[in-house]
Amino acid sequence: MLNFSKKLIDWYLQNKRALPWRTTRDPYYIWLSEIILQQTRVEQGTPYYFRFTSTFPTIKALADADEDTVLKLWQGLGYYSRARNLHSTAKKIAYEYDSIFPDTYKEIVKLKGVGDYTASAIASICFDEPTAVVDGNVYRVLSRIFGIDTPIDSTLGKKEFKALAQKLIDVRDPATFNQAIMEFGATQCKPKNPYCLHCPFNTDCIAFQQGKIESLPYKAGKTKVRDRFFNYLILKTPSAHTLLQKREEKGIWQGLFDFPLLESDVDLEKTELIAQLDLFSLKGVSGSVAFKSLKIKSIVLESNEPIIHKLSHQKLNVKFWVVRIADTSELQTIPIADFKKYAVPRVIDRFMESFDFENY
Repeated sequence: MLNFSKKLIDWYLQNKRALPWRTTRDPYYIWLSEIILQQTRVEQGTPYYFRFTSTFPTIKALADADEDTVLKLWQGLGYYSRARNLHSTAKKIAYEYDSIFPDTYKEIVKLKGVGDYTASAIASICFDEPTAVVDGNVYRVLSRIFGIDTPIDSTLGKKEFKALAQKLIDVRDPATFNQAIMEFGATQCKPKNPYCLHCPFNTDCIAFQQGKIESLPYKAGKTKVRDRFFNYLILKTPSAHTLLQKREEKGIWQGLFDFPLLESDVDLEKTELIAQLDLFSLKGVSGSVAFKSLKIKSIVLESNEPIIHKLSHQKLNVKFWVVRIADTSELQTIPIADFKKYAVPRVIDRFMESFDFENY
């Protein structure tokens, strides 16, 4: 298509949003913004960008932080592996590269947690390397304008779209081109209700001309969502202490703290929960502590309806059970007043915002 890059950049210069990371070419800040914005809307991610840049103004500052601090700052963004990889990569750059960020796509893409898209964005925006970005926004723009129905979740599709984006990129100004096509997909050629009537490409766009806007881009497979059933035990001692445990095993919330968790195959009623608790153990001061060895005063379900917490591939059905126990030195409990100091999954944080622990 003639003048694709010129039309795109002209649109961008007139319509781009004023975003904080667009005022810098510092690779640390660009990298940080790109990692935050993976799986996250700009509106949600911007406050986190400011928190991270003010708390960790340099890569060295981020590298020197402990993981719990990083995860606490990340709390609410989800996909916590992003935060762990961010921290790990900051250490590598700070300690192995003397805080000097790699300046080529080839080296950037080797960093932990950095894929083709992020490496292309950093290399082009910070170092003027003409490497085209391809993400969900770019798939949508290119598939619609050029009428491409190759599945974007196939190996062939990924290669085809990358090659096309690379062919279209303005090699004289790759930074602006890449930001323009991402912005165009985010604000103009949106997934739903795109602004086709006021689009600079509407006379050329095959999807618009052929009525295929809703069907492109095409995805071959649908992600199967797995149902999981979580039963959180909120222990309460007479002195208003509770128990939080760090999730050490690999999984969706590795490194975060949560209440003792009993995961079941189905939704449990109280009698069924109690039966399973006979085999349940907790982390104690000097090893595991059998739940049945505790002096239980009562077990109460806080709400009859489970809280539904949706993740990309999982649907969590979450129940919170308040377990009143006598004081015990076997468990390393914390004052409930200290709860906010710990990085916890968003579903727990939201629940605790309205839960009256003290008077329950």
